[in-house]
Amino acid sequence: MKKTCFLTFVIIFLSCLQPINACTNLIVGKKASADGSVFITYADDLYGKYGSLTHYGAGVYPAGDKLKIYQWSGEHIYLGEIPQVEKTYNVIGNINEHQVAIGETTFTGRKELKDTTAILDYGSLIYIALQRAKTAREAIEVMTSLVKEYGYYSTGESFSIADPNEAWIMEMIGKGPGNKGAVWVAVRIPDDCIAAHANQSRIHQFDRNDKKNCLYAPDVISFAREKGYFTGKDKDFSFAKAYSPQTFSRLRACEARVWSFYNRFTDQGEKWLPYILGQDQTPLPLYVKPNRLISLSDLQQMMRDHFEGTPLDPTKDMGGGAYHSPYRLSTAFRVDSVDYFCERPISTQQTAWSFVAQLRSWLPDPIGGIFWFATDDANMSVYTPVYCATDRVPDCYQEIEGAADRNTFSFNSSFWVCNWVANQVYPWYDQKINDVRVTQQMLEKTFLQSQPGVEQVAQQLYAENPKEAVAYLTRYTQQTAQTVLETWRKLGEYLIVKYADGAIRQMKPSETVGSHDNEPKDKFYVRPGFTDEYKKRLAKELVEQYGDKYKKYPVE
Repeated sequence: MKKTCFLTFVIIFLSCLQPINACTNLIVGKKASADGSVFITYADDLYGKYGSLTHYGAGVYPAGDKLKIYQWSGEHIYLGEIPQVEKTYNVIGNINEHQVAIGETTFTGRKELKDTTAILDYGSLIYIALQRAKTAREAIEVMTSLVKEYGYYSTGESFSIADPNEAWIMEMIGKGPGNKGAVWVAVRIPDDCIAAHANQSRIHQFDRNDKKNCLYAPDVISFAREKGYFTGKDKDFSFAKAYSPQTFSRLRACEARVWSFYNRFTDQGEKWLPYILGQDQTPLPLYVKPNRLISLSDLQQMMRDHFEGTPLDPTKDMGGGAYHSPYRLSTAFRVDSVDYFCERPISTQQTAWSFVAQLRSWLPDPIGGIFWFATDDANMSVYTPVYCATDRVPDCYQEIEGAADRNTFSFNSSFWVCNWVANQVYPWYDQKINDVRVTQQMLEKTFLQSQPGVEQVAQQLYAENPKEAVAYLTRYTQQTAQTVLETWRKLGEYLIVKYADGAIRQMKPSETVGSHDNEPKDKFYVRPGFTDEYKKRLAKELVEQYGDKYKKYPVE
């Protein structure tokens, strides 16, 4: 018996309510960027997580002091404690005062290697390293030394670790319960290249003789042999194949996001597409040279990517609905015992927060490092500048239990206001996204144009009194965050007025929300209805499901 359109929709909807692979990191070397910056990006994509900005103030600690460790994600379980160091550095978000920045994506890998008796999980490693390291290499040393001593609690993880001079990808996985430590490998990304990782191990073969650009655990190969994960010659060893075997779902939900980045900034996207489609076994390169220099704005836009204009473009299939939405409730669902999937792009609705870290070697550290921060879905929010020496979290980026948190809506919360606007746009994507773009681009353009002047003042202050420069940049960070919050609230009000009840209110470009017009309503509103393309698709399905039931016949 044929199912109705409504029943089919309900089945797909309920089947889609599953966890989605999370997080994407993009990396740009200093000679691959338009201004000489090193860049890394990150999106924290987890349903139910509140988008707030982390801060750890610099500190000095007495001998014998201990640092308590709690699981970073999930239930924040107490894992144990480790010795505190004498001095720690200021950390705002995922960047510290020395312009060291770290991001991550979880690839899970072989689940039997998770050590539930260990003390340090991946999130703790990130923020401890940021508090203790002045360079990317130091951060790698801190992280690997800690897991050797106290064990690694998490599953497989890829880390982006960068400073103003170099960027690395480090991949790590534990050794299982009762076997303290981890196996890992870190590869430096060449200065003239770009790289990415997205919930799938990316390091295959690596040059064990290049000590300058490749670091690894001494037993990274021998442990794989011991466990039966690898039996070939050392030169053929692949970290990814040994510790995180590839699957088709990992290709389409994870590696495809790496492909999208490479596709946009190289001329080889078509060559690598068969791998993403599961038609070829040759993996994507760990890093590639771009076909042009990449700017900050390029990366901000890349974090909003949905495969538009590619063979994976989700706006072109029926799941996009009448208004070509790139969003889906899940990447996988089942109907009548058959499994299906939807594309999982870089930008996604469940993002809690994201960043683009800009690291510049030619400026003093407090001025050179910027943590461009956005709450909620990057596609419908604004990246604001958070300078790396900022020692106070902007009010709208704070999580305050009972006032602005994961369970409490507040118009003073950037995360909730961005959610409010985004959830107005999702059902009417084609109709509303341009209104978002105008405001988004205006704000980000203003921040970029203001940057030279702001930093000139900061450098003058820094030469006289570095603390005054930090205070100035902290105030500027607060100001820009608050400006976006207030502007986004007005945008949300504007969208409600303009698109009330499925019609579009005709508004002049200079018209402000709340103004009135005395023209007749038949001229004041338009009803866009469905596109011609969608009407044809809908009519075809109605006829197939119901025959002539919904055909309108002329009255004789």
